[in-house]
Amino acid sequence: MKKYSLLLLLFNLAVFAQNFTIEETVFGPRKYAPETLQMLQWKPNSHSLVYLSNDFQKLLEKSELSNWQEKTILTLDEFQKIVLQKFPYDEFNLRNLPYDFKWKNQDVIETQINGKNHNYFIELDVTNKKIIHETAYLSQGTEAIKAGNKVAWLDNNNIIITDENGFKAVTTDTDKGIVNGNSYVHRQEFGINKGMWWNETGDKLAYYRKDETMVGNYPIINWNEREAVNNDIKYPMAGMTSEQVTLVIYDIKSDKNVTIKTGEPKEHYLTMISWEPSGKHIFIGVLNREQNHLKFNKYNAETGDFVKTLFEEKATTWVEPQHDLIFVPNHPEEFIYQTDYKGFNQMYLYNTDGKLLKNLGYNDVIVSEFLGFDEKGEKINYIGVTNNGLDRQLFQVDLKSGKTIQITSVSGMHNANLSSDGLLYFDQYSNTTTPNKITVQSTKNKKAAYTLVDAKNPFLGKIDLPKMELVTITSADGKTPLNGRIIYPLNFDANKKYPVMVYVYGGSHAQLVQNRWLAGGGYFDYYMAQNGYVVFTLDNRGSDNRGKHFCEVNHRQLGVNEMADQMKGIDFLKSKSFVDTDRIGVFGWSFGGFMTTTLMTNQQDTFKVGVAGGPVIDWKYYEIMYGERYMDMPQENPEGYEKTSLLNKAKDLKGKLLIIHGAQDPVVVQQNSMNFVEECIKAGKQVDYFLYPNHEHNVRGKDRIHMYQKIATYFDDYLKK
Repeated sequence: MKKYSLLLLLFNLAVFAQNFTIEETVFGPRKYAPETLQMLQWKPNSHSLVYLSNDFQKLLEKSELSNWQEKTILTLDEFQKIVLQKFPYDEFNLRNLPYDFKWKNQDVIETQINGKNHNYFIELDVTNKKIIHETAYLSQGTEAIKAGNKVAWLDNNNIIITDENGFKAVTTDTDKGIVNGNSYVHRQEFGINKGMWWNETGDKLAYYRKDETMVGNYPIINWNEREAVNNDIKYPMAGMTSEQVTLVIYDIKSDKNVTIKTGEPKEHYLTMISWEPSGKHIFIGVLNREQNHLKFNKYNAETGDFVKTLFEEKATTWVEPQHDLIFVPNHPEEFIYQTDYKGFNQMYLYNTDGKLLKNLGYNDVIVSEFLGFDEKGEKINYIGVTNNGLDRQLFQVDLKSGKTIQITSVSGMHNANLSSDGLLYFDQYSNTTTPNKITVQSTKNKKAAYTLVDAKNPFLGKIDLPKMELVTITSADGKTPLNGRIIYPLNFDANKKYPVMVYVYGGSHAQLVQNRWLAGGGYFDYYMAQNGYVVFTLDNRGSDNRGKHFCEVNHRQLGVNEMADQMKGIDFLKSKSFVDTDRIGVFGWSFGGFMTTTLMTNQQDTFKVGVAGGPVIDWKYYEIMYGERYMDMPQENPEGYEKTSLLNKAKDLKGKLLIIHGAQDPVVVQQNSMNFVEECIKAGKQVDYFLYPNHEHNVRGKDRIHMYQKIATYFDDYLKK
């Protein structure tokens, strides 16, 4: 009887399981998301975990004291009533509880809400259900940061400070080419994610002042008006004049601005902005335009004068600072500095005189996320990259001894953290066979674990998911292992021949293959496999989370070694009897669009069909900060620019190539693809081109369904048949 029931269950699952629809390639990740606990975090100084319900309507808690039983702390209805009672003269559209909250103590959360007239920083006592402190600023304000009762915010290109006494304009520039306090400085390279910084006492505000008046205007056409309108942007291209950025400090008491004397040349990069806890000094990483020499400098916050250089980094390739300093609790003279100078991004303990106190690195583990200190400020918790980039694990390092312990161990991608006292840790992870698992464990007895979530396969009985396999391939250098992912066609038959779609990115700061649920593959990848394709992806040298030396091979020759590695992936595919070597195609976006076009024009006898989205065609058309890091200036590296340009490769195009571009793209400007099309015309080569008039670098929302349908149809028409 049991055997009959099992067979019946399997039959029903087989009958009702189906393929993804084209709509689900876009909206499927939400529809088929594995069970989880949203925004999971520890409540401070407790053994309680808090999180949001999946619909963001409830703030929930599980506590060791209640044997991890769920309790509701706050509902959306309660939150709405609290807000309306506190701010009766404003209007709110509160559809969800805030997801960006943080705990001030065990009872109070800090968050931000937006009203019709004002935006508010609030402190909410969730136990007594009342707002105990608020700070408001006008609703048109952006990039607001708070210090006590003061809020600094942006009104277009100027800074306003709001406090209990009203408003104060910090800057009053009328030229739109002068931009104050905005995080979009140096095109947000070098880890830049904000443009203003309060000191600890809240009486001084440091901010970027970007002068881009000397940068030429670049036209982006808005096609939606009765007569098309030109919207100029600033887009400094490689080798051309760049923006000039300074750091300014506004003193509230004196009502004066002081410019930090970072010196010449003015086309340098300022990053790693960090206040000394005393507020007397500010630290700045000053990187030359060539991006091969970093000086980490200390400046007097009162006068702007240079004090000293704490340390320097030089490289024959590039130096890429990406992290602000983190000062050690109770030790204001000590800070944590992250750098990949020795090959892997790791932490180093320095003092404010620039003396290295301790190397906190551990083997070749890359620090991917700094989680914080323990309650005594003696240890640091962090997430580290292991297993040749495939895994993420939780680590803890002792500041005094430098000893590191790995806390989590199951192979996979872990999101984990310890309680304030370090006695418990939650561990949320997935891997290729585990959709999502969340446990609470003791650091003293790791065998004692309480399971909060053990998600079932969300596709079971609903979606017929193709088989996926992680593979390792040796790179073109003959020694470096590369991570790959192969998704087999649905109902795979090894005796048949199948077409191949290679999905590629290949550039820095991106990794496509990971030991997580679905192995990092997108729903479109699985959709194409369901429709009869072998779908293959390889993270070549130059991609992320394998260390600096893994990436440096692309210096001054973007695409060359990346292509060589991708062809090793092709060799792997060609060794498989089920691969139809006459039907291999490639698809990629952005750097992946560049790689797609590179492969279609350099390996034209291998690739029959390609789809290149938002492709860089010639690196001289790309912006300074990213482009010059890897390629240097065109004046310094004319051979490299010539070698990697695809304009002179258009004549070699042999297969079917579809180029897709967003007409509003401010990242890879449309000039790239238009000039390639022109070269194809000159060479008598046919190329297909499709434009999304209202999209920028990515096609988003429901229009993305249209895009995926176009790509799938293109492969079906020219590769599958």
